[in-house]
Amino acid sequence: MKAVTFDSSLSKYIYTFLAGKVSKKLYCGGLSCVKMENINEPELPGEDWVKVKTIYGGICGSDTNLVFLHDTPTLSPFVSEKFVIGHENVGNIVEKGKNVKDFNIGDRIVADILLPCETFGSKKCKNCSEGNTNLCENFSKGKPLTGMMLGTCNQTGGSWGEYYVAHKSQLFKVPDNLSSEQAVLVDPLASAIHPALKSLPEDSDKILIIGMGIIGLMMVAFLRYAGCKANITVIARYDFQGQLAKKYGADQVIYSNNDNIEQKMADLTGACIHKPMIGEKYLMGGYDKIFDCVGSQRSIKDCLRFVKSGGNVVLTGLAANINIDWTLVWFKEINLQGIYCYGSDNFKGANVRTYKIALDMLSSGKIDTAPLVTHVFTLSDYKKAIDTASSKGRHKSIKVLLKSI
Repeated sequence: MKAVTFDSSLSKYIYTFLAGKVSKKLYCGGLSCVKMENINEPELPGEDWVKVKTIYGGICGSDTNLVFLHDTPTLSPFVSEKFVIGHENVGNIVEKGKNVKDFNIGDRIVADILLPCETFGSKKCKNCSEGNTNLCENFSKGKPLTGMMLGTCNQTGGSWGEYYVAHKSQLFKVPDNLSSEQAVLVDPLASAIHPALKSLPEDSDKILIIGMGIIGLMMVAFLRYAGCKANITVIARYDFQGQLAKKYGADQVIYSNNDNIEQKMADLTGACIHKPMIGEKYLMGGYDKIFDCVGSQRSIKDCLRFVKSGGNVVLTGLAANINIDWTLVWFKEINLQGIYCYGSDNFKGANVRTYKIALDMLSSGKIDTAPLVTHVFTLSDYKKAIDTASSKGRHKSIKVLLKSI
C-alpha cells in the first residue's frame, strides 16, 4: 500500500535536520525522515482488531511539528522508530477479528487514537479504569505495540496510509447524517472539548483563547454548544480566523499583530498594566482562565502576562524547546494545567468518552463545519498538503485532509 512514513533513524534525522536548513522542501522525500513509499498493509494484531480502509487522514499541528523536526526526543520511548504518520482518521472496516461483535465489514468508523491498556489485553491501570486513557501508565511498557497512538505505532499504521488497524475499544460508528469530511474532525474537536471541560468556565468568567487554528475555533464552538455564557476573547493571527471565531461565538477578537495588545487586554478586563525596568508589560488583574491552543514561547508568555492572580492557564498546544521566565507563575499563584489528548470527560452530569461527546455535537447540526475543511489532497500530493497546512496565512488553510479513496 501507499503510505507517508516517518523514519527516526539517526542518519535520516541528521540529514533532514541539516537539509531542512537549506530548503523547507528537503524535509520530505529522498533521504529525509518523511517520504511516501510502498509498504505492506498492516495485519490484525489479534481477534479483537479490525482493518480499516482510509477515507481521509487529517493533518494536525503535531504532524507538521513532526515533519519539520520541531519536537524534542522526550516522548521517543512511546513511538516506533519507523511508522506511518496520521492520527486524525475516518474509514471503512474491511476486515475484522472473530471477537469483534458490534461492528461489521463496511461500517464507517472513526478510531480513538490512543493505545492504552485495553488495546493490548492488559489489566487496566488505575487511570484507564477511571476513563483517563490519555494518562495510561502502560503506554509501550513491555507490550507488543511499540507506540502510544495511531500514527506513531508501526503495527497499527496511520491515516496517511491506505489502511490502518484499530482495536474494537477504539471504534466509533459514524452517524449516517455526518459526511466523512465532518467525521474526520472528531479528533481535533475532542482535543478542544477535553481542555474546555477540565477547566470549564463559569458564566461570569472572562476567558481568553490564544490561537484560532482548528482547535481554538472548535473550543469556542464547543463552549457555546455546552451552554457556556462566559465572555470569550480570542487572539487570532489572520482575519479569516477572526471572522470564524466570531461566527462560532467569540465576543471579541484581538489580532496578534496589535501594537498595543496590553492596553486592549486591560480595557477588556479592568486590569492594571505594569512595566518592569527590563522586559514586557504585564497585567495585574486580567482573565480568569486562559486556554493556550498554540504552545509557543510567545503564547505561553502571553498566558502568564494576561491571566489574573490565582487564575487558570490551560496548556493545550504542545510546547517544546522554549525559554520562559516563570516569575509570574509564582507571583500571581497561577494554576497551570497541562492537557494531553482526551479520554473520558464529565459532561452534563455523566462520564462520557470524549469522542462520543464530539460525535454527538457534530451530528446535532448545531455547528456549521463547512468552513473548517479548506483543502483536500491525494496521498501522492502529501508535500503540497503539508505546505498548505503549515502556511495558513498564504493559503487560508484551517483543516487540510489527505484523501485515500
